[in-house]
Amino acid sequence: MKTVRWGVLSTANIATTKVIPAMQQGTYCEITAIASRNLEQAQAAAAQLGIPKAYSSYEELLADPDIDAIYNPLPNHLHVPWSIKALQAGKHVLCEKPIALTAAEAQQLAYVAKQYPHLKVMEAFMYRFHPQWQRARQLVSEGKIGTLRTIQTFFSYYLDDPLNVRNRADSGGGGMLDIGCYTVSVARFIFGSEPRRVFGMVEFDPQFKVDRLASSILDFGSGTSTFTCGTQLSPYQRVNIAGTEGRVEIEIPFNAPTDRPCRIWYQHEDEVEEILLDICNQYTIQGDLFSQAVLNDTEVPTPIEDAVTNMKAIEAVFRSAQSGTWA
Repeated sequence: MKTVRWGVLSTANIATTKVIPAMQQGTYCEITAIASRNLEQAQAAAAQLGIPKAYSSYEELLADPDIDAIYNPLPNHLHVPWSIKALQAGKHVLCEKPIALTAAEAQQLAYVAKQYPHLKVMEAFMYRFHPQWQRARQLVSEGKIGTLRTIQTFFSYYLDDPLNVRNRADSGGGGMLDIGCYTVSVARFIFGSEPRRVFGMVEFDPQFKVDRLASSILDFGSGTSTFTCGTQLSPYQRVNIAGTEGRVEIEIPFNAPTDRPCRIWYQHEDEVEEILLDICNQYTIQGDLFSQAVLNDTEVPTPIEDAVTNMKAIEAVFRSAQSGTWA
């Protein structure tokens, strides 16, 4: 088997506009089927994207013996239930972030995954595989910025549509689960450890009952990470990684463009170097890396335990905001 045959659960926008077209450009990915609760929607997406099979239920897709792996871009509250069903059907699982609604739910998926050691499971934090992040992490790990001391992350967009799943509390909406998960993940990824304690402030939308503005400090012992994320703010994203002797700034850290080179800035003392990264698609890279783990029976780049610990830190932000103290 030279490629992994993929099935996609739902015709979610991120799947049809970003992830599927990117994975179709990969060396090791073959998108074989797509499913929707509405057969016409599944057939329309299949026709548009050149996918051979369309199913009117997720159960039908999971029962297809010609599918090796599942990509799960369902709403947040369906990530764990359908990922578990996919594992039980004998499929590898790449699940969109956030992996779960709570750390306990994420742990449940990790527990089930251990019952199927031959199957791969991973949370789809695609940003980690982009060369700009690999380069940034390399600069830090090689001591090019001296001792890592702090990371500042900002991520925002404006969305006030009451029908959008991100504004629905019953579907796991809110800014922290949608984009705050990135700001927490980034800190853990670059520090290479877990925060000891967290302080958070969270504001909820009075109508939607989901968080719309969150700021937090993560204490890693050797340094800090601060972030703000918001869903009713002017759209912006930026990451600054600062050490005792230098700094790395990432211009477009999460929604990396696919039509032009990404750039980061490396500052050492008074000199600033602009580093251009080759044009690429982080979703393509993610799909191929996961598929290679399947084909070669090797570990996935990001173990499921990382998803659990990310959820623990996110929960700590909410606990701190509620108590007004460090968590």
